[in-house]
Amino acid sequence: MGSCFYCKGNMKDGLSNYMVDMDGHFIIIKNVPCHKCSQCGEVSYSGETVARIEEIIAKLKEALTEVAVVDFAA
Repeated sequence: MGSCFYCKGNMKDGLSNYMVDMDGHFIIIKNVPCHKCSQCGEVSYSGETVARIEEIIAKLKEALTEVAVVDFAA
């Protein structure tokens, strides 16, 4: 899996929450697959996961309320 870019700790598969602020509108995506450092907690995402996050954000942009919370698998 590799080592952490910041502290060189071990990266492990896990889940995280991804949050983005778009001009005062917040999108929270829950249960996002990630690689998480067991030492410092730094999170990284695969290219495939980032592409899916971008798709989710693009779909929600038009229907944004102040806060949107969605599940990654949805």
